Amino acid sequence: MPEPMTTPGTTPVAEQAGAPGPAAAQPGPESAAGTPAGPRAVVLVSALLLGVLSFQLNASMVTPALPDIARHFGVGADSVAQVQSLFFLAGAISGPLMGRWSDFIGRRRALLIVIAVMAAGTVLCLVAPTLELLLAGRFLQGFSSAIFALSYIVMQENLSRRAFGTAVGVLASVNGGVAGFDGYLGGLMTESLGFRSIFWVILGLAAVAAVAVLRVVPAKHAQAATGRMDWWGAALLSAFLIALTYFVNAGSDAGWGSPRALALLAATAVAFAAFILVERRRTSPLIAVHHLRSRPVWTVVACTVLTLAGIFAIMNFTIVVLSQDGEHGFGLAPSTAALLYLTPAALIGVFAAPLAGWLTARIGWVTTLRLGSGFTLLVAATAAVFVEDRWIVLAAVAALGITYNGFFLTAINGLSALLSPKEAPGTLPGINGASFGIGASLGVVLVAPAVAGAEEGGYAPALWISVAIAAAAFAVALLVPKPTSDD
Repeated sequence: MPEPMTTPGTTPVAEQAGAPGPAAAQPGPESAAGTPAGPRAVVLVSALLLGVLSFQLNASMVTPALPDIARHFGVGADSVAQVQSLFFLAGAISGPLMGRWSDFIGRRRALLIVIAVMAAGTVLCLVAPTLELLLAGRFLQGFSSAIFALSYIVMQENLSRRAFGTAVGVLASVNGGVAGFDGYLGGLMTESLGFRSIFWVILGLAAVAAVAVLRVVPAKHAQAATGRMDWWGAALLSAFLIALTYFVNAGSDAGWGSPRALALLAATAVAFAAFILVERRRTSPLIAVHHLRSRPVWTVVACTVLTLAGIFAIMNFTIVVLSQDGEHGFGLAPSTAALLYLTPAALIGVFAAPLAGWLTARIGWVTTLRLGSGFTLLVAATAAVFVEDRWIVLAAVAALGITYNGFFLTAINGLSALLSPKEAPGTLPGINGASFGIGASLGVVLVAPAVAGAEEGGYAPALWISVAIAAAAFAVALLVPKPTSDD
């Protein structure tokens, strides 16, 4: 989110996608020596799930507390919005950085570093006397997004093929929230104990997660990378992601031709060009340029960006506004709208994602992805056609809990680990993690003008924009190659 704004050889990757290296641990037979099975696998996944939950609660429980934070510091909605935007921006940065760094220092150490940074940010949020310090704490907390990518890599290297699919589904089931109840709990705690009480819960969970990771996650991984971490590449990629994020925001607020937007566009282009130039010269780059051109990498990343751009905008923006619009929409109260149009998809996803993971061992990862992407497109089109019928829209959004929260998210996250370059297994999960936030931001920006013009044309145009983007995502999903585990 992981999650929204939710990195992830000598033989060309396009030809050897997912092929095991000399010592790489691919999901294999249940009886493979040293492969955790049964209770041991459950313990490993449970430890990783604690880390994932520490990120997810950071994302979801704070949302209903934003008005209280604004009142506490005496600021407006535009200022307090940075509490979330900086959190997801840090998540986009941390995925590629920590995914690749873990190739050198090990998965367990990388997980512990991420949790420690998140805990430091949480302490800062607890004691922050000003909004600026709270924002700094939220930025540090956002690094916890890398836990998703790291967890997928750990499971891919340590679990059997069947266990890996189910485990990915379990983690994906909380990618959009804990059945929708975490946001509700955050609201209750804010009302009774104040917004800082949420950070005490997160800090406690982070401590438990750190102990679990330390005791359960293997200290060494199957294929340690040689060379050194590319910190220049990491800095330039971070600059690119920051410039891109602020360019999208500036274009949406001030217009795409405004001086601020054009300046940020130029900064984005310069940062990307510098990143490519540096990566071509590194012996152990953060992201090898030829990997970016390879079919396994670009199809997974493009599918994630396009799907998030289309579906996140529907579920978390257009439908939210439509359901509460008393003149041109359904005119529901915020709490009722959330209960009807947000909670069902999250709740259904809790059960659909593990089912999708179980199916991957039987029908294949790519087939699961294409089923999820295709039916997600069909469901989105249904919502656009029947946009004036609140019950059909309700059913369509709930169905996204199966097709999107369940099948698509499980398959794309699993494929990011299975299709990652064998000599840099942390690369694609890290890049893909950053793609979630980029796609979500782009989607909201693209449909915002149509939503704002609902007085004249209703909400159908905004939904059809999302449908068109989802159709492009489905076309890309048809190009995603099969990992060796699907053969």
